[in-house]
Amino acid sequence: MILFVVDTRSGLAPLDQEVGKRLRYVDVPVICGANKTDSESLENEANEFCRLERGKLVRVSAKENRNRDELMWMILERLPVETDDPPPEDPTMKVAIVGRQNVGKSTSTNTLAEADRMIVSEVPGTTRDSVDVRFELDGKSFMAIDTPGLRCRTSIVTDVDFYSLHRTQRSIRRADVVLLFFDCSQTVSKVDKQLCTYIVEQYKPSIFVVNKWDLYQGQMSTENWCIISTTPSAACGMSPSGFITGQTGRNVKALLNHAQMLFKKARSRVGTAELNRVLRAAVERNPPPMVHGRTPRIYYAT
Repeated sequence: MILFVVDTRSGLAPLDQEVGKRLRYVDVPVICGANKTDSESLENEANEFCRLERGKLVRVSAKENRNRDELMWMILERLPVETDDPPPEDPTMKVAIVGRQNVGKSTSTNTLAEADRMIVSEVPGTTRDSVDVRFELDGKSFMAIDTPGLRCRTSIVTDVDFYSLHRTQRSIRRADVVLLFFDCSQTVSKVDKQLCTYIVEQYKPSIFVVNKWDLYQGQMSTENWCIISTTPSAACGMSPSGFITGQTGRNVKALLNHAQMLFKKARSRVGTAELNRVLRAAVERNPPPMVHGRTPRIYYAT
């Protein structure tokens, strides 16, 4: 069902009429919620929305919590009945696709999903929000999280840029593997290094993805590109690199297979006994420095 929200205080606007026209072609239940009807004296002003002829009109106020129960019951009455169909399976792995503006994140997401799920444009900042895209590969369900392209923090001057940064960081936190995208025609920037640092702080397995490699294929080796571009491998704990062409899908499947391998390794648990053997060997090779004439003792690790 659809909840069509209008503003009682502003009255019927041309955009309300445009939305009403579009809803005439939608074959699902519609409720028209006249918000900001804070008191009974404003209820008559909400009557003009009946002209839209789209859905049952209910006068509510989110601020004053007015007629909330009535709205909730109307929503419940119009929801479809429960079925015995099993719920969709949880995705095997959530992959966050992050990077600067115009490095090909949305194009690669469409390639993974084998559908035009994301708007692709050469205009920087086309993607404004983090979007979850479910897809299947070899019988397994995955989720790609396409994120907004980021700018340097000193260049963040609008609310859109501010929330884009925070949504990208939230996507990194809830992802299982992070794909940090680079444009092969550009050198590594301060934004890339800031993203690298945040990925490390969240302890997320990551892959450096060099996109648009068809521009340099045959002209430069992958090793030379890493040297010239000063890829921040040390910052991300020697993350592996993948060279792809998101538009044609070249090496995209191999990239996802590599991400699955990292995900599997990240879920493995190191036993306490094995961890303590490594710790004892490390202490023997490099003992901790003495403090006030005494050597600190490490009893065990887990």
